[in-house]
Amino acid sequence: MNPIMIIKDGMLVNKRELGTRYEENASKFLSEQGYVILEKNFRCKMGEIDLIGRSDGYLCFIEVKYRSSKEYGFPSEAVDYRKRRRIVGTALSYMNYHKLSPDTPCRFDIVVILDHKYSLIKNAFDGIW
Repeated sequence: MNPIMIIKDGMLVNKRELGTRYEENASKFLSEQGYVILEKNFRCKMGEIDLIGRSDGYLCFIEVKYRSSKEYGFPSEAVDYRKRRRIVGTALSYMNYHKLSPDTPCRFDIVVILDHKYSLIKNAFDGIW
């Protein structure tokens, strides 16, 4: 399967490699914010969660969204209802896999990367669907 290539800063770049690079940078950004990263790119039948960590007593399921500009909307807008459902289902699978109690305090965060500036939206959406 051929990788999806895009033009970034005048160069042809593998989209998957670019995403991995931004997720790695987001992981460092979160560590600087006091997060302990437990897992990267957790996958199951339901989907994938970019980063899973602990912060302020919460188990955090973190989506990383990058845009080079607002031309196609703000990055967090890409986390629509369908994407949120997939993330919540994947989070439940993660918790079942690791035999975590349903009472474990959890939240869903988004790291927004816009034109190389990082910001964090804590508790961006709830786990009810």
